[in-house]
Amino acid sequence: MTTGAPKGENCLVDMDSKAGGLFSAEESHPTGTGGAGIMSRIWLPKGISASLIKEWLEKRRMSIRPWAGFVDQRKFSKPRNFGELCQRMVKNVDTYNSNYTFIFLGLILYCIVSSPMLLIALAVFVGAFYIIHLKSMESKLVILGRELNVPHQLGLAGAVSLPVFWLAGAGAAVFWVLGATLFVIGSHAAFRELEGSDMEELLMEPV
Repeated sequence: MTTGAPKGENCLVDMDSKAGGLFSAEESHPTGTGGAGIMSRIWLPKGISASLIKEWLEKRRMSIRPWAGFVDQRKFSKPRNFGELCQRMVKNVDTYNSNYTFIFLGLILYCIVSSPMLLIALAVFVGAFYIIHLKSMESKLVILGRELNVPHQLGLAGAVSLPVFWLAGAGAAVFWVLGATLFVIGSHAAFRELEGSDMEELLMEPV
């Protein structure tokens, strides 16, 4: 007796196609908006894709100046006057902006890893958003007569996890990251001597 169920290799192909459709194919959404798979709709807001983030990080990485030259102590000196200080700040921020970006991201990562409570708070936030978003995919979520879109879901997840962030001292962590970033980047930009090409460009500028 034969049945309509797929067998052998055909079964594997059928399962692969279903799995691909689950995570990558465009499918309808209860709110009326399509997406590029479940994972992209859950973790990334509208207008931002994983490929866009990857492309941005790759551009940052490709434009990084060599770290050996970035921290070369022979290239550091005290500015002679306020005008030179301003010139160094402007030019170095433009020259080493990718290096500064990764320093900022590194400080954020260090702050998160070094604070177990902050890790728990982030896990609560991500878990709350995940559950809320899954519920919205099953049926429309309406609060006060308004349907919850992704920004609203993020806000609701933030409200749910706010007490945990408060207990974790998230406010102090944010100020620490900003303060450390300004100190490190400001000190480097102020005391790092300009490259020869930058000096020539300044000399060629009209007064």
